[in-house]
Amino acid sequence: MRIAVLGTGMVGQAVATRLAEVGHDVVMGARDAGNEKARAWAVQAGGRSGTFADAAAHGELVVNATSGAGSLAALEACGTANLDGKVLLDIANPLDFSQGMPPRLSVVNDDSLAERIQRAYPDARVVKSLNTVNASVMVHPEAVPGEHHVFICGDDAIAKQTVRGLLAEFGWPAPSVLDLGGLAAARGMEMYLPLWLAMMGALGTPTFNIRIVRGS
Repeated sequence: MRIAVLGTGMVGQAVATRLAEVGHDVVMGARDAGNEKARAWAVQAGGRSGTFADAAAHGELVVNATSGAGSLAALEACGTANLDGKVLLDIANPLDFSQGMPPRLSVVNDDSLAERIQRAYPDARVVKSLNTVNASVMVHPEAVPGEHHVFICGDDAIAKQTVRGLLAEFGWPAPSVLDLGGLAAARGMEMYLPLWLAMMGALGTPTFNIRIVRGS
């Protein structure tokens, strides 16, 4: 599949590298075509790099791995025509570092970044997933021993199936992918981040996840 990965940070690098490893045709998008991190990734991973618009035009599926504060601007740079009709996997979290650590959420309670993206691009097929785990766990869930869960939500059932396929390629077993329903569930997924940050501090590592245990 032709896939665009928007963002050159730790998440974008990890996801783009894994997608290339499992055989997808990946273009990493950045604000500037000459972005050094994107170009270095392309050389190392055998992919290609370009602007956000270049990547989105290439992709049959678009992954938003930008920082939450910059996501809407990055998608605007892609151009609406390059997003219409495409599955848009949103991994970003609306973290606000303007007042120091720990970060706050810039979108909370009755809205989410994923929903804002969907409203801005109504013809894109937005799916939220992978935002509740560290980048290394996103693409190598076996880094955490035993059974644990990743969440998915979205309003387009076929788009969710497409993302489920990518998750399977990353190594997530089907029973470990918990479908929370429509895109409004992204509110809870994003609001989980303050708890995740607290757990990371308590555990002393970002390489962890949670398992949902269902009672009888």
